[in-house]
Amino acid sequence: MLDRVAMHQSRLRLPGLGTDGKGVALGSRGLVLLASLERLVAFLSLYTSCQSLADVLATLRIEVVKSKMGTREVVLSFAAEGSERMDRIAEMARVALGYTFTGSSRHFVQYRDIQAPFGYDVPEVMAADGDYVLYHNSFSQVYHRERDLDLRGLLLRLHLVQDPAFGRDPGPCLLVAEEGMGPAIVQYLIRSRVEARVGIAQWPPLSALDDAPVQRYLFEVPALPPRMLPLFQQTPGVTALRVVSPGIAIQLGYRHPITLQSCPVFPPQGLVLFFGDQHEPLVLDTMPTLGSVSAFARVEFHGGTGMQALSGQQLNVPTTKVPIRLLPSIEPWSQVQATFIPTADYPTFRHMLYRLDTLTLKTASIAFTPHGAFLLNPKGIDTTPIGYFLRELRPRVFLAAGYDIVPAIDSDVLFQALGAPSNHHVFLLPQVPAIGVPNQAFVPLPKAMIEGQSWAPVNTLPIEPALTMPIPQVVFDNPPR
Repeated sequence: MLDRVAMHQSRLRLPGLGTDGKGVALGSRGLVLLASLERLVAFLSLYTSCQSLADVLATLRIEVVKSKMGTREVVLSFAAEGSERMDRIAEMARVALGYTFTGSSRHFVQYRDIQAPFGYDVPEVMAADGDYVLYHNSFSQVYHRERDLDLRGLLLRLHLVQDPAFGRDPGPCLLVAEEGMGPAIVQYLIRSRVEARVGIAQWPPLSALDDAPVQRYLFEVPALPPRMLPLFQQTPGVTALRVVSPGIAIQLGYRHPITLQSCPVFPPQGLVLFFGDQHEPLVLDTMPTLGSVSAFARVEFHGGTGMQALSGQQLNVPTTKVPIRLLPSIEPWSQVQATFIPTADYPTFRHMLYRLDTLTLKTASIAFTPHGAFLLNPKGIDTTPIGYFLRELRPRVFLAAGYDIVPAIDSDVLFQALGAPSNHHVFLLPQVPAIGVPNQAFVPLPKAMIEGQSWAPVNTLPIEPALTMPIPQVVFDNPPR
């Protein structure tokens, strides 16, 4: 059993143990004893999620130690520098099922807890030849140092954990592409008007049988549009990574067990790429030289360039066309400002018109086509829950809500592919071709309500007998006076 340190006690038996300004027993160094590497990872994960390791990294030392009973454990030692730091570390060590000690040189005593707010002292000092002599209320043990653990090497050896939510938030991304995929991605980013920089990354061959170094295209994208994330995640030969700190990137859909932003062990001038599926991380000593993808845009020359045209049979290169499809999406709806009303729903819609509020009648407009009616309302279509909702991709282009365009292309590129009709509204519905409606076809909703009989006539045959029946009259022969 250890002795509790009393208030204002100044004489302590453990070598190198003293008291700080608060009267807490404290040595020059702190020590955390953990049972295994798994507990070490848990402790580092807890610590880095709250604060950075930068303040203790200069004096941090991680070692594997062995007791006289043959058990191997992990010791994490650092400069104490005050009871505030030791209190924070002791709390995290308790969550990771570890023990916290303080002392100097070889002898360390249990750090203070709720039973001893001023700390502990030993009744007598053990004579032992070990590298660490630890005194605890539950045990006293001698440990011999077996080997050191490099924190940087530990971070590189840990496998990533699957986390589908990682990378969904906006932020800078890196794309690593095979040599054959690089030029296609360059042109795709240019057409989609996405700002990016591109370079070539090289590293030594993966095996002795390979002669040439491994080369990959590296793209730095400051803001990758969300619609492109599934494309790059599912395309073979391309890997999308999220930059978590300067020089460190993690593959989308995965996360590192330890918060790498809080571990400044990698040089910022280099690059470390962490991949999922248990692949080893890629470490580059220097960041490759990157240039804007706009420099690789296709160029055309005017006459007089001095280049001779190719002679011989003209090559007829066929035009490549990719069909646009609409596939269901689980993404939440946004910008829902239109609805498509089939002709079969006209009677119901006409009844609904007489129950709409004044604001909807002022802001909404409608166009009737052979396919059905298209209702537009920049304030939203919450007050007209009828038909098939459509969301606005860009001005005058609407897509069925709950669907995405495949392949994923920029809305401006889609608008150009549709012919850029400046005098039409374009509506994309599933299983039907794109529908274009002239701008002048849209009329205010009150006008359509007044002319309702023309587009949703009411059948008067059932009530015609009642309308033609003469009105009964009451005649008094001698009216009272």
